[in-house]
Amino acid sequence: MRTMKLGISDLEVPVIGVGCMRINSLTKPEAEAFIQAALEEGANFFDHADIYGGGRCEEIFAEAIHMNDDIREKIIIQSKCGIRKGMYDFSKEHILQAVDGSLRRLRTDYLDVLLLHRPDALVEPEEVAEAFDQLHTKGKVRYFGVSNHNPMQIQLLQKFVKYPIVANQLQFSIAHSTMVSAGLNVNMLNDAAVDRDGGVLDFCRVHDITIQPWSPFQYGFFEGVFLGSEKFRELNQKIQEIADKYQVSDTTIALAWILRHPARMQPIIGTMNIGRLKDCCKAAEIELTREEWYAIYRAAGNTLP
Repeated sequence: MRTMKLGISDLEVPVIGVGCMRINSLTKPEAEAFIQAALEEGANFFDHADIYGGGRCEEIFAEAIHMNDDIREKIIIQSKCGIRKGMYDFSKEHILQAVDGSLRRLRTDYLDVLLLHRPDALVEPEEVAEAFDQLHTKGKVRYFGVSNHNPMQIQLLQKFVKYPIVANQLQFSIAHSTMVSAGLNVNMLNDAAVDRDGGVLDFCRVHDITIQPWSPFQYGFFEGVFLGSEKFRELNQKIQEIADKYQVSDTTIALAWILRHPARMQPIIGTMNIGRLKDCCKAAEIELTREEWYAIYRAAGNTLP
């Protein structure tokens, strides 16, 4: 698997991360086989969150990988915190408790990366800074990032947090590409020109923050997968045409489209199917041409001004 630096950190990560939100849908033997397949592909970056399966996903992962010191050195673990029932919570107390809970469930002494899951309207960045200081000083977290944050929210945190924000996990796919369309339709009087995220794509590039696209095959907010969907017939025809050229699956091309962007994104895949996992990993070996990238973008229903 091709690798990249995560933000401005010293962490060398595979260009594709393995999301573990659905690992609780597998039996223990299935989970063991899936994780082993990921490792064989060089996909040793595993993304978690304390709320996935109510914490059970982290436990299942630790059980399935047979966590010990030797294995821990060979993998990269990222987890997220901040979502509670009916609310978001970036208080120092909750962040510290959440990390301790994840470490316990994952059977490890440290997280390589901790992300704040969704913006907390009541965030007090001074408390976040204190929590991060304590976690880093005690060796519990090596690097920090955010998820679903816009530029101003990141800048507010960074005003107080002395550690660099190395990643921002955002929804992005061929069928959910407003980060791109807003930039292409600057100063236009159309819906595509609406800036819904404060220019987060360019902001992250300027500040060397790695964007981690989540749900890279979804459209809408978990409305469904665009691959094979009748709603995206033209898009699927174009993807299949290009897939046939490279002799790979449509899954591979859909992910290669994200990897082609010069922002050097690290998509987080959510599949628990070994065959599809391997198709995803093949995307790291393909670089679409400019013509192919734009053809896919237009086939998704996007127009160029």
